Amino acid sequence: MNDNDTAKQRQIMVREHIAGRGIRDPAVLEAMRRVPREEFIAADLRERAYEDTPLPIAEGQTISQPYIVAMMLEAAQLKAADRVLEIGAGSGYACAVASLIARHVDAIERHARLCDEASARLARLGFGNVEVHCADGSAGWTAGAPYDAILVAAAGPRIPEVLREQLAVGGRLVMPVGDATFSQRLCKVTRLDKKSFVDEDLGGVVFVPLIGEHGWSGTR
Repeated sequence: MNDNDTAKQRQIMVREHIAGRGIRDPAVLEAMRRVPREEFIAADLRERAYEDTPLPIAEGQTISQPYIVAMMLEAAQLKAADRVLEIGAGSGYACAVASLIARHVDAIERHARLCDEASARLARLGFGNVEVHCADGSAGWTAGAPYDAILVAAAGPRIPEVLREQLAVGGRLVMPVGDATFSQRLCKVTRLDKKSFVDEDLGGVVFVPLIGEHGWSGTR
């Protein structure tokens, strides 16, 4: 597949599977049109880069379905001046998309191999406003807080209080909550002031588990 073919497939994906399914935020749509998803997956899967489906990456993880990435970014209401935290960086794809909208993205990945590969990939592709840290994502990244938006690409038993506290006033957090594959719910939290939050249910989703001190223990 040559560059012209992948560019064409990327435009079709955005038109049919993202805008066509109701995503309206112009910044999200434009960012999705610009990020080459084929660069974030294994070479033998590149023919499938623009299918609207999750795909496997190393360490038993996945690169999320493009529509889900777009839906979470739209729900987070990203703005050009925002500082963003993404938990579960994986291949780096979602934080690359977010970085084209927001001012800065801190991304957390617990697998050292994925962290190193994502950092190198993002640098090679020119996404200079992203930093990938190898750490327990369930605890967030206090060094960069407060954040205008927090995106969690793994499902926990609940939304950790430590993540709520890393939101700026007016900040938005989007995270799947739940254990069983078919009972996870995508939740949005908006911080109104120092003590008040509003929670919303955005519907059913399927994600890998959030492993860590404030998520699930072990190697699920």
